[in-house]
Amino acid sequence: MSPHSFRIGEPLFHQLMSHLFPGDCDEHGAIIAAGISRSTRRIDLLAREIFLAKDGVDYVPGRTGYRALTAEFVARVSHHCSREGLAYFAVHCHGGTDAVSFSPTDIHSHQRGYPALLDITKDGPVGALVFAANAVAGQIWTREGIQELHDLTVVGLNHRRLFPSSQQQTSQVDARYHRQSLLFGASGQQMLRQAKVGIIGLGGAGSLVNEWLARLGVGEIVAVDPEKLDLTNLSRVVGATPWDAQEFLCTHHWTWLNRIGRGLASRKVRIAERVARQANRHVRFRALATDITDMDTAHALKDADFLFLCADSAQARLVFNSLVHQYLIPGMQVGSKVPMDKETGAIGDIFVASRPVLPFPNGGCLHCNNLIDAAKLQEEAMSPDERRGKGYVDDPDVRAPSVITLNALACAQAANDFLLGFLGLFYDNRDERYLLEFCRQRRWRPGERKILDTCLHCGRSQGSIYARGDKARLPCKPARR
Repeated sequence: MSPHSFRIGEPLFHQLMSHLFPGDCDEHGAIIAAGISRSTRRIDLLAREIFLAKDGVDYVPGRTGYRALTAEFVARVSHHCSREGLAYFAVHCHGGTDAVSFSPTDIHSHQRGYPALLDITKDGPVGALVFAANAVAGQIWTREGIQELHDLTVVGLNHRRLFPSSQQQTSQVDARYHRQSLLFGASGQQMLRQAKVGIIGLGGAGSLVNEWLARLGVGEIVAVDPEKLDLTNLSRVVGATPWDAQEFLCTHHWTWLNRIGRGLASRKVRIAERVARQANRHVRFRALATDITDMDTAHALKDADFLFLCADSAQARLVFNSLVHQYLIPGMQVGSKVPMDKETGAIGDIFVASRPVLPFPNGGCLHCNNLIDAAKLQEEAMSPDERRGKGYVDDPDVRAPSVITLNALACAQAANDFLLGFLGLFYDNRDERYLLEFCRQRRWRPGERKILDTCLHCGRSQGSIYARGDKARLPCKPARR
């Protein structure tokens, strides 16, 4: 059986903890409505909504225990979960700091009430969480049996993980990671070894991120890119060789040899795999030479711990943004831009961008910030013949300028954000805005973020995909049969 984990956005977690621990050393209650994501790696319960129980109204002295949720409150929220296809989790708090468990009275109340709740919520799952200041325990009830919660992850720029009790810390570090472990310790290195990170796009930016993650000791990398290497990529794709690009054949004066050369060129994901394994022989590497808009490919990333978007198509942005918010996975969008005047060729204000995209309102949602161009989405969905009919440029030789040093600026910031945030090393007062460097001015500037209350990605409207997990459909092509 896959371990059960809970994921909750940082603002929602702070709201919950402020309610449970207001400073009065008393017990308080709530209910979490959660989406569900199932994979072979784990089963994630994704906090979508919190219903805070009012003391003396919804949370009252119990008949067999100290406090209990009222029947009316339970009925109202459980029917809401049933309508929305969400899991129901009752929440309360105990004293203590670093360890917590259910009392015998708690267990008896689960046995009395949860079989009926499974019926009400149409087979759930249902369950309960109990919090201490730095710990959480949980029970998950399904028709197949009862499972214990493994951990809870608070998803934000700073990651935080809670367990039922303090985890045994390792003191062993591979010699190759000794110097970096002086920064974040053996336990931090262990967290990196257990992490799964997805990279969408393995070109000039993604190939840099890939090598750095492997050298940091990330345990599993899933790389997504359908393209083969061509000659124009050689100056930017890390680890690429003239042989990978079939340079001899592709530069021959016989055009039929050019076609053969392009067909024999290496896949970008295969080059990335070679680079990653050279950097870290223990890395678990999954190379997906498919498009992120393929449903099976996107689903391979739904249980990732972090995502990097290093492709610049509108469709890639849409799927990435959906994965972030539907499955509560933090991510970074990176890229560079060299504006050029189409008539004069004059170069404009070069900039690179590193954009944190966090799964909660005002977390940098690409949709809220107008970074998913609807016109480009429509254009990319067309066939080549349809694009020509509409008057779109369809010339593979028309490319935007790209330089490895510009990619490196954006990727270094993004990779550092992943490392410090995943290990919980950011200051509490850190700046979570987008960061852009205008290279010709040598100046970093923060980019303000926007929020739309009606957003169907990060919002809480009935139609939004936020934290719905497997109940919502990703904006992809149908899964392969």
